Amino acid sequence: MESLMDIPRLLGASNSTNATELTYGFVSCAVSVVFYGSNFVPVKKIDTGDGLFFQWVLCAAIWTVSLVVNIILKSPKFWPLAMAGGAIWATGNITVVPIVKTIGLGLGLLIWASFNLLMGWASSRFGWFGIEAETVAKPTLNYSGAGLCLLSAIVFFFVKTDVQRPTTSEETPLLIDNSENSSPQSSTDDSWVDMLPPLAKRLVGSGLAVVAGIFYGFSFVPVLYIKYHASNPDSPYSGASQFDLDYAFAQFSGIFLTSTVYFLIYCAFKKNKPQVFPKAVLPGFVSGLMWGVATCCWFLANHYLSAVVSFPIITTVPGLIAAIWGVVVFKEVRGLRNYLVLVVAFCLVLSGALLTAFSKL
Repeated sequence: MESLMDIPRLLGASNSTNATELTYGFVSCAVSVVFYGSNFVPVKKIDTGDGLFFQWVLCAAIWTVSLVVNIILKSPKFWPLAMAGGAIWATGNITVVPIVKTIGLGLGLLIWASFNLLMGWASSRFGWFGIEAETVAKPTLNYSGAGLCLLSAIVFFFVKTDVQRPTTSEETPLLIDNSENSSPQSSTDDSWVDMLPPLAKRLVGSGLAVVAGIFYGFSFVPVLYIKYHASNPDSPYSGASQFDLDYAFAQFSGIFLTSTVYFLIYCAFKKNKPQVFPKAVLPGFVSGLMWGVATCCWFLANHYLSAVVSFPIITTVPGLIAAIWGVVVFKEVRGLRNYLVLVVAFCLVLSGALLTAFSKL
């Protein structure tokens, strides 16, 4: 009889726990999208050359964040397979500078965010690559939210930028395709992409953005694979932690190791004369710290909400944040038509994020 009387109390405790976890999850999402949408701001006016040195500095900062997290968590078990996720991400990330040079950061961001969303959400929702297929309370809302988030990325493509002053190599706008607006004399870091004709630039840039998005979307798969097989006593990952943040140090170590290997290959290719930009060190490090914090929050969001909920939110809302920087601070978007398109895209993003969030409730 006493056990029956305890049921309401137990249910109340369970509801309180669920509410707390949802709060942690959505707060983590909020921090993640703000930092992802803002992490390029510190390097906005800094010449990053061909990007390999900048990426190495960025990845060093990312690894530093994971080291601090690892100390705070008292050094959870290191699973080498999680490093593969970092290697996948770093491989996709080396395409960013060619993407910016060919189609601009704005269009590139939207393309790779769309494929990041599709790959990450689909692999979690349908259980690709040997990971658990995640379920939600309201699958229709989840499908609708993911679809609206993808549609918002397509709408962003129709935003036209208006530059009132010439762009130099020292200032790369956050959301502007400067490949058509800058003169050849303004570039100090000519590379193979600068020699491509306009149509080839667009095709190459779009293709690389698709590749980057696919790699980004699969970067969490090794961690999800380890977690899914932790309950199997015959698996080499038996007993692995179910707390996503425990894998941050391993994944970020994979990022730094892979970026270091790529940078050394680049140095050898350049005959030990790499393009090094001292002014990019501190801004690049700050950018990496922001990215590292954002990704740690994404790990937390995956844990408290599940990847099938967090992916549509965190892969699309940063585009909204970046657009706000471009409109309010950098004045990169002008004209009533562009503002109306942005408002429509913002509404789609918010609607998609809310539907995805409600699908978990």
